[in-house]
Parts: sequence; C-alpha cells; structure tokens
Amino acid sequence: MNKFNPRVYFRLGQSGSIFGMELMEQAGNYPFKVLSSDMSVVAGLDRFKKEYPDNFYNVGIAEQNLLGVAAGLDSEGFKTIAVAQACFISMRSFEQVRQYLGYMGGKVMCVGINSGFSLTFFGNTHYAIEDMALMRSIPNMTVLSPADAGEAVKLFEAALKVDGPVYLRLSGSLNTPIVYKEDYELKIGLAITLKEGDDIAIFATGLMVSNALKAAELLLEKGITATVVDVHTIKPIDKDTILKNCDKKLLVSVEEHNVVGGLGTAIADVLSEKRNSAPLLKLGVQDHFMPVGDYNYLVEQAGLSPELIAASIENKLNTL
Repeated sequence: MNKFNPRVYFRLGQSGSIFGMELMEQAGNYPFKVLSSDMSVVAGLDRFKKEYPDNFYNVGIAEQNLLGVAAGLDSEGFKTIAVAQACFISMRSFEQVRQYLGYMGGKVMCVGINSGFSLTFFGNTHYAIEDMALMRSIPNMTVLSPADAGEAVKLFEAALKVDGPVYLRLSGSLNTPIVYKEDYELKIGLAITLKEGDDIAIFATGLMVSNALKAAELLLEKGITATVVDVHTIKPIDKDTILKNCDKKLLVSVEEHNVVGGLGTAIADVLSEKRNSAPLLKLGVQDHFMPVGDYNYLVEQAGLSPELIAASIENKLNTL
C-alpha cells in the first residue's frame, strides 16, 4: 500500500484513489485483469490502461457480459476486477453475479462506482439504493462500503486477499469527506468504533459515517452522548460490536440506501437473535423512490443530513 495520505485521497475520491494509486502499487503483486463497462475515465483507470494495455478490457455498456468475461478470466487464474456503475453491476447483472460468482464460486471483485445518490440528475434509474440488499443476499459474497477514500484503499487491498467474490461499494466523486486523518488497522468483518457514548449507538456506513459523526456532535449539545461505529463491512456483519452496544437506550443505523435490506436490516437480523435489546431506528431511504436533484438536496430529502439525523434521533428518544 502507498503511504497513507488522506489529503491526496480526498482530492481523488474513492475510485480515483483505488485505481489511480493503489491498483498501480499492487500491479506487480497479482496477475491482474481489469474490466470496465465503458467506465475507465470515470473510475480513474486511465493510468492503469495506458501502462498495462494487455490487462485491461473495455466491454462497453454491457454489464451482464462484463460479469461473464470476468468470470471466465477468473477461471483461468487471473485476479479479476470488474468495474461498473453500482446500480448496473448490482441490478442489471444480478443473475450473472449470483450464478457465476456466488453459485459457481468465482473470485471476481465487483467494484460499483457512484453508489447511493452520486449520479444526482440522472434520476432513480441511476441511483444505487438497493445494491447492498441485493449483494448481501448472495451466498459467499463479501460486501464492503468504505467511509472515505483512504478506507476505500484499505478495503481494496484487503479485498484482494479474500478467497471468494467481493462487492466493493464506492460512493461520491472527488473531495469526499475525510473520516480517518491518521493511518489505522482495518480488518474485513470488524467494524471500527470512532466515538464512545453511553446513551445511544449510531451504526453508519459509506459517506454517512461522516454525517453520523457530525450528528453525534449536535446531539452532545443536547446532552445526548453517542457511540459512533463505522460499519465498513456489511457482510459478514460484525455481530460482536452490535451486541456490545445493544444495552444502550437506542440503536440507530444510517445508510445512503433503502432501509429495506441494507445495513439496518443486517443489524436487525443480529438483534433478532437476542432476547432483549434496545430499539433500532433505521435511517435511510424510507422504501420509496427519490426526487431528482443535486447531491445535498437528495441527502436532505432522505433525512440524512447531520441536522436531520440528530433531529430524528432526538424525536425517537422522546417517545421511549
């Protein structure tokens, strides 16, 4: 891995940091084959494409074929990475991911760029707010969702060592918020507690980790102390960290995703195995299609700004 450099990662965004920097760093360690559905420029793959032209394939806007070719290359022993818009690699290619990777055991890393609301004015056809639900439903699939660009690099490096299929969900574009200012240890399947508090526990994933931390500061002004947990691995979910916090007054999940099937549902699945637990407030898209607008507008409409997260938590606490 390159020297951990949050400022550089911030400027490049999640996909740019992975493909413009870390992929080049790892190129000598693996027999890479990287495939894209006409997303090389958007994903930041141009440098790799120019330096390793025989290891890059643009299959065009044909995501189902992308997975078929990727599975074939994987079967020949190559470390294969398939890159496409998150909405299409998860939805349009779901059957291929399920059959070739889950069922047949392919070890392809599927990288979904521009997840959540990233594609703004393209509208609901391009919003990826069901992708975690779909991918976590596939047996043998690891599902990763980094909080910032530096964590995206760390998860990419860790995902290269996973003996099975991986879905790496990338959010935002350039200048993504910095959550981790210093280097740190990361392990797939182990959530990271960023802040300790006695009253509530907020479990957040993706870019919502930054918003959750800001919401915790707003709640502190009201005398409410919050534990904030970065759930970078949606599957396998960190059961121990969830159960460790289940005696709080309230548990909260925060995700740029439908509340059906994503992080909140994964947490609820864990809590269902325990006799007594704090109630769970699931914040995210409340099982409806979104309006069209810029990113900040969409975050507000979903109730995911720091102010609205804090308000929803305070309102829920008042009903307990």
